[in-house]
Amino acid sequence: MLDHTFNALADPTRRAILARLAQGEATVGELAKPFAISQPAISRHLKVLEKASLISNERQGKHRRCRLRPEALDSAATWLEFHRRFWTGSLDRLDAHLKSEKKPR
Repeated sequence: MLDHTFNALADPTRRAILARLAQGEATVGELAKPFAISQPAISRHLKVLEKASLISNERQGKHRRCRLRPEALDSAATWLEFHRRFWTGSLDRLDAHLKSEKKPR
């Protein structure tokens, strides 16, 4: 599932869609409006976001309304935080080690 999340987040259009949905739910048409791409292309982006569980959508009359599922980012945030702490600690230890070594003349 984490692979689906990062794949979805890798595209700037999908990140922009998520940013828009962070402001509140929207129809597919409303989401497509700011982009210079076709409605089918937006639908493909939405399918990727839905596969990653980052959004949900439901039919309301003749429109589909999408909403953000922020809890889906929890596993990605946990993974990133673990690796941030690991690499920060590793690089801090390397820095301390290099500073403590005697430098040859």
